[in-house]
Amino acid sequence: MSTKRCFYEVLSISRDATPDQIKKAYKKMALANHPDRNPGDDEAIERFKAASEAYEILSDENKRSRYDRYGHAGLSGFGGGGGGAGFHDVNDIFDAFGDLFEGFGFGGGGGSRRGGGTRPRKGASLRTSVKVTLHEAAAGCKRTLDIQRNVQCQTCDGSGAKPGSSPEKCDYCGGHGKVVQSQGFFRVQTSCPACRGAGQVIRDKCETCHGSGHTAQTDTLEVNVPAGIDDGMQLCLRGEGEAGSHGGPPGDLYVDIHVAKHNMFERRGKDLHCIVPITYTQAALGGDLDVPTLSGPHNLTIPAGTQPNAHFRLKGKGMPDVHGGRGGDIVVEVQIEVPHKLTERQEELLRELAELEHKHVSPHRKSFFESVKDYFASFSTADE
Repeated sequence: MSTKRCFYEVLSISRDATPDQIKKAYKKMALANHPDRNPGDDEAIERFKAASEAYEILSDENKRSRYDRYGHAGLSGFGGGGGGAGFHDVNDIFDAFGDLFEGFGFGGGGGSRRGGGTRPRKGASLRTSVKVTLHEAAAGCKRTLDIQRNVQCQTCDGSGAKPGSSPEKCDYCGGHGKVVQSQGFFRVQTSCPACRGAGQVIRDKCETCHGSGHTAQTDTLEVNVPAGIDDGMQLCLRGEGEAGSHGGPPGDLYVDIHVAKHNMFERRGKDLHCIVPITYTQAALGGDLDVPTLSGPHNLTIPAGTQPNAHFRLKGKGMPDVHGGRGGDIVVEVQIEVPHKLTERQEELLRELAELEHKHVSPHRKSFFESVKDYFASFSTADE
């Protein structure tokens, strides 16, 4: 059972908070608990991590929607790894959100403490989607994806520099990637305008990647879609995103799952609902029906005296639990179907039944012209 605090409680915001309100709340809490402002305070660092984890989820529209729908359990295995962000230490947080702290006298944890602007950076994450049928979602399946992504340049091994040369330390910032400017009593730290925060410059660029250190490549990946997956869930393929910089790890690939609607079943969580028509005589006398399931027809006994819209539950015939728990059921709703036309014999028998039940029913149907004749005759009778 998860013991994680609600992300909205961590940031002290309401569930309908706007993106700007979320960002403002995170910035306030992160600055108050920033490691540079609280040296040696382990509790402040934990609060800093918790706030960053909450912001990583709530600032992303898709992750926030999934969290609102499934809670922390919905983030496990579907992006946001393990119920939140994949932050191993505060440096990961600075890599992700360091720009939010610029202009406050300290940046992403301090340039000198973190090895300057050439620190490893995780690559960008990618996102794609796949569509599966309800049967595929129930049984699990595989999908093949063609993903175009940036990978490390093989010519320069990702350095961006021409073979035989190497990047040089930026003279403007001394390789820190940050510069500090004084404005009266305030000292403002910003990214170096010469190297754009990299801490180094490339004089002789690689001819293959033109100094970026990356080249575009299309790769074919096989995705395992787990049994029980629901529409709107997301798979996360760790390390299948774009290449990192300066030796950093690659990003991740997020795969949105879309489950096609079924013409017979309506999914409600792990349960499948199905409407089956039965006749009046079946409802009154009872009988056996072949009802659909995902694995084929299933014999269902309808007891005598079944009422309209009665529900019957087929245990364990629904969708499996994507997390390995107990599967769902199939809920069969019976609807009594009234025939549009009757044979003479059927009508005769039903009229006999109506007489036994002392029920008033419509008389035998007349032709249109007979009905019109009777209609006009009623006027003549009225005149007399």
